[in-house]
Amino acid sequence: MSISADRDQIKQAVKDAADIVQVIGEHVELRRVSSRFIGRCPFHNEKTPSFSVNPQGQFFHCFGCGEHGDVFSFVMKYHHMDFPEALTQLARKFGIDLPERQLSASERAALHRRELLYRVNEEAVLVFQRCLSHPRWGKTARAYLKQRGVPTAISERYRLGYAPDPGEAGWSYLIDQLAALDLAVEVVEQAGLAVRNERGGHYDRFRSRVMFPIKDMTGRVVAFGGRILGDGQPKYMNSPESPIFEKNRLLFGLQQHRQAIRQARHALVVEGNFDLLSLAVHGIDNVVAPLGTALTRHHIRSLRGYCNEVVLVFDADAAGLKAAMRCIPFLLAERMDGKVALLPAGHDPDSFVREKGATAVTALVGGALPLPEFAFDTLVREHGLTLSGKNHIVGELQQLLAQAIDPELRELMAAHFSEKLGVSPGYFKGLTAPAVQRPQTVIGRSVEGRGVMAKRDRQLVDFLLLHPEYYCQLHEAGMEQVITHPLAMAIVAHVGRLANNGCRQPEELLADLENEAVREYIVHLLTTMPSLAGDEEDEEVQQLVAELCRWVQMEQQRRDGTELQERIAEAERQGDTERLMALLQEKQDLKRKKAHFFI
Repeated sequence: MSISADRDQIKQAVKDAADIVQVIGEHVELRRVSSRFIGRCPFHNEKTPSFSVNPQGQFFHCFGCGEHGDVFSFVMKYHHMDFPEALTQLARKFGIDLPERQLSASERAALHRRELLYRVNEEAVLVFQRCLSHPRWGKTARAYLKQRGVPTAISERYRLGYAPDPGEAGWSYLIDQLAALDLAVEVVEQAGLAVRNERGGHYDRFRSRVMFPIKDMTGRVVAFGGRILGDGQPKYMNSPESPIFEKNRLLFGLQQHRQAIRQARHALVVEGNFDLLSLAVHGIDNVVAPLGTALTRHHIRSLRGYCNEVVLVFDADAAGLKAAMRCIPFLLAERMDGKVALLPAGHDPDSFVREKGATAVTALVGGALPLPEFAFDTLVREHGLTLSGKNHIVGELQQLLAQAIDPELRELMAAHFSEKLGVSPGYFKGLTAPAVQRPQTVIGRSVEGRGVMAKRDRQLVDFLLLHPEYYCQLHEAGMEQVITHPLAMAIVAHVGRLANNGCRQPEELLADLENEAVREYIVHLLTTMPSLAGDEEDEEVQQLVAELCRWVQMEQQRRDGTELQERIAEAERQGDTERLMALLQEKQDLKRKKAHFFI
């Protein structure tokens, strides 16, 4: 596709072609709510979804942290890219021909450096794959994979390879292969695949290892993990960090397994690459593995976009227990539900699934302990329930509870632990969330104000918030004259101010909004509305606006009639015959007008 050289036109062409729901939906589990999509924000920790994606306006907005923007903003923030990289990635994804000359010299240079790193890694994958299939060099690696129960189909799916033994291929085999493709050794070194020696030369970082390509969430290879063949050390080794690779943010298998994780609604976390492969061989795909590090908050935040729960599947030895305990504060801090499934003694996930089968793994995961129970049981086994033991347990639980951001969960866990230990909840005093004092005014009660609004007032306000473009039509029908609830009046006034300035989307109503009650009401509404689809929604919106205008007019007539009756009664009490006759005539006119309204 040929695009005009004008930069703004290029940006707009890419933006028009990019489906923001598709782009964000690859990283955040979205569900349709009315005319928009809702999910849990990938940029801050939250339990209740407050992240809204508007396909009509092609923008996103988080009602929790305030993060918002278009498809470029999302890609830049989520993948830690600058604008030229985001533009290039989206153009590639949606088939837009992007003229490179539109980038500045510095932008082109930065983009070129990163593209070279991606290319080095992709070419390295092909080199390692050829070495794995080499009749002589790859023989030992193929035998090892077979012995570990990894069939050829799995090797191909995960693009496994082999970094050859230097005794057979030399110490710079990969470097030489990449040099033949005009990839300089300095770039190979920056990608983490070459190491500089004391004499200024270079040698291959990975040697005699089964190689695991590591992908980012765009599907591009950014690094490698290697498992030594033989008795060398370290047993597992990963690429060092580079401009395109941060190991505390990526998880092995997440890019390949994200759909399976979404379907299962929970992710299994294992410690090793072969653990993940063996589970995948047995049909269990909702699995990820950290890259030689403990699970981090960034990892959990990445998983939160695809599932509601994390199950740690670890060994039951001291190292496994310690690793599981280290993860708990991060799960609590990120408001992610978590469980721990401990394997039988002597087993890791790889050996367990190969010996017992997938059914046994499913049963093990089904019996996993919730985080609080696992933490408590682990501390009891470590310290005992003597007076001294309880003192140690309380101290460690206090530190654990302090990580729980959700005040309700913190209070519940404190009460639970207090009961199990047989101690006063006062031992955890200061860790529970303080009671929130709510103002006594109706507006101060924010979302709770929905409950005390009249049904029609609530329907009118909700419709107006979801469809601010109909403000003028409802205003002309007399909307402001029929609503009396303070919160409803504040909302209508706010919508009116913005509608007069061209507001057309619900999320725009949050701009420059100081009234916290109105803000909370809008957020609550936009994240809880039921789903309608396409034509059904358009048809229903037209029916609703007509019905609401009709109700506004009827309600105004009803109130006019009530007021008129009071004036008639007052004229009768005063014996004012002339005024009484005029009011009775007015009443007849009102009746005819009402009768005409129903024709």
